[in-house]
Amino acid sequence: MLGFHLLALALLATWVWQNNRPVALPDGPAPPARLQCVSYSPYHLSGQSPLDPAYVAPPAQIAADLERLAPLTRCVRIYSVAQGLDQVLPQARRLGLKVLLGAWISADRARNAQELDRAIALANAYPDTVQALIVGNEVLLRRELPEGELARLIRSAKARTRVPVTYADVWEFWRRHRGLEGSVDLVTVHILPFWEDQPVPHTQGVAHVARILALLGQEFHKPLLIGETGWPSAGRQRQGARAGPVEQARFIREFLVQAQNRGWHYNLIEAIDQPWKRQLEGTVGGYWGLLDAATLAPKFPWRGPVAAARDGRPLTLAALAGALILGLGGLLARWPGGATAQTTRALMGALAGALVLLQYEHGLQAYRSAWEWLILGAVALMGPALTLVLVRYPELAAGGPEASPSQVPSDASKASCQAPGESPGQGQGPEASPSHDPAPNPPGLRAAKSFSLLHGLILFAAAVAALLQAAAPRYRDFPTLLYLLPAFLLGACRWLAPWSQRRPLGRRVRLLALVLTLAGLLGWLEDPGNGEAQAWGLTCLVLATSTLGGRRPPLEPSPPTP
Repeated sequence: MLGFHLLALALLATWVWQNNRPVALPDGPAPPARLQCVSYSPYHLSGQSPLDPAYVAPPAQIAADLERLAPLTRCVRIYSVAQGLDQVLPQARRLGLKVLLGAWISADRARNAQELDRAIALANAYPDTVQALIVGNEVLLRRELPEGELARLIRSAKARTRVPVTYADVWEFWRRHRGLEGSVDLVTVHILPFWEDQPVPHTQGVAHVARILALLGQEFHKPLLIGETGWPSAGRQRQGARAGPVEQARFIREFLVQAQNRGWHYNLIEAIDQPWKRQLEGTVGGYWGLLDAATLAPKFPWRGPVAAARDGRPLTLAALAGALILGLGGLLARWPGGATAQTTRALMGALAGALVLLQYEHGLQAYRSAWEWLILGAVALMGPALTLVLVRYPELAAGGPEASPSQVPSDASKASCQAPGESPGQGQGPEASPSHDPAPNPPGLRAAKSFSLLHGLILFAAAVAALLQAAAPRYRDFPTLLYLLPAFLLGACRWLAPWSQRRPLGRRVRLLALVLTLAGLLGWLEDPGNGEAQAWGLTCLVLATSTLGGRRPPLEPSPPTP
């Protein structure tokens, strides 16, 4: 176990080093210029969401946000005029910003009429500020209105305002509904390489945008506007398309250079991270912003190298804290074993501390509600709990969840996961010795029951997670971090045990292992080239193999009846 933990910590340290290593990237345009336009939504603080119909954005926040954006961009795009967004217009005029003014169109026709009337009134009141009126955003993609009805709304808006009128949708849907071109003044298309049906890696993203624009240029005669393009800085990987700060920085920089060189008209999505979008699109939906949601600080520089993470010190401190807790705890509690055993316990604590912090950081990024924190937090705590059980009673892993005190090896040389350096007979209570009759509910039995419960709960939770991941993967993060520590502990302990000393497990546990294996394999096969999918599939497999057992020990003959 000492070697296993040293290897695991070395791999973790290598991963941290790679994430903190600055990556050389192409620079943005020189000299840096303000962006043409960025999408803006005032829902970036905790508790703010357009999904809450009663929410109204504070005018003071809108003013502060636009003041922060004014040095960055010449224009902002908004998607609605409800919930206080009409206040964007006077603030934009004050700051000299242009606005791509959106009227939100849905299947609710009465609301559509109110929204469109308000948007047209604003466009007419601020003709020097409104660059274009966008009647509807991805309405055809959502299948909320037919093309004919949408075209009538667009033509009605054109007849009632003096600003250019357009409609925005994914480029494939513009190709499917080319008749809409006759109703608009310009064709506004969304080109998002990350969200394509066949995701495009960030290194090829800008080339993909250029190909799509060339194709659309041959099929449409009205001017083209890129209504949305960008890249996420966090979230799950989709085939070869990875989300991350380095990937986002490279795509945005390369896009801006090409847009400047080729004369593209564009709007980037988006100005500020929008955590509420995680409800609709998973973690990745909340992190398309150029600015951090809480601090409004830039997420990457326009020039120079970029690192995926900026500070590895918290992870180092968490590992040291875990090592101290288990290392000193073992000494103070006088747990058996020599220096090697104590070192192994400290390394187990270091690994647990580092992985717990990584899980917590992922939770801050991904968890969307108190229920997710409660349920997934409970799952996350199973790893440290398992560590505490195995660091004191490592021999339990060979016995498995159904091991009784008589099945737990009493000879330390037979303990599958025993810390090296312990002498025979150490690390076990008196109840493990064949010369003692087990006392009622002794400490060894309690530990065996705790291990049994934890093992079963971990397998059940992982099986449920694997089934959910296989059934609806598009917006779901791979839950590898939640199960990495249990998989390592259970897998390492089980594999280190000789086959003859492993105890077979119950049918329910084996069934969970089978479900976990099949669902994890299905999740991997759905995206076989995805490194995150491969890591998740391997984690499922290791957890499942922790249930593999050997032969049951022969039953001892009953003593003769006197």
